[in-house]
Amino acid sequence: MSKVPDRFYRQLVDDPTGERPGTVVVDTRSFFLYLVLQGGQAMRYGVGLGRQGFEWSGDGVIQWKRRWPTWTPPAEMIARQPDLEKYSAENGGQPPGLTNPLGARALYIFQGGQDTLYRLHGTPEYWTIGKAVSSGCVRLMNQDIIDLYDRVATPSPIVVRGGVGV
Repeated sequence: MSKVPDRFYRQLVDDPTGERPGTVVVDTRSFFLYLVLQGGQAMRYGVGLGRQGFEWSGDGVIQWKRRWPTWTPPAEMIARQPDLEKYSAENGGQPPGLTNPLGARALYIFQGGQDTLYRLHGTPEYWTIGKAVSSGCVRLMNQDIIDLYDRVATPSPIVVRGGVGV
């Protein structure tokens, strides 16, 4: 936790997004995720995001979610990092656990009824919060993804954009 700047700690804030309650908003410019609540408030979480060339933005739906998910890297990632082949879908993926890159929970983003392969998920690498280092997914500290998981219904709208109110 000492490697995470205080501004990225979870906190209740006035809603800056203008979205309806229940919507998840990822502000890629500020490295914040907001869950819009009733009464003009939002729960704000610090996040890690995709590095250059791996960003995703737009509107989608959190279609389903999993506790302690199995990680199966996409074929494109395995092509870049052949050592990940052992975790391919054909090999059953990486089992759940503290070292699993998806962490304690995962929320799956769909667009137009199709899985985008992007996730909101936990990470054991807390020092990546507030940085653009992932392969496109939105990373949260494990305690934050557990909190978010418990608050978000499925399906729920998600908006990923460069700045709130944009």
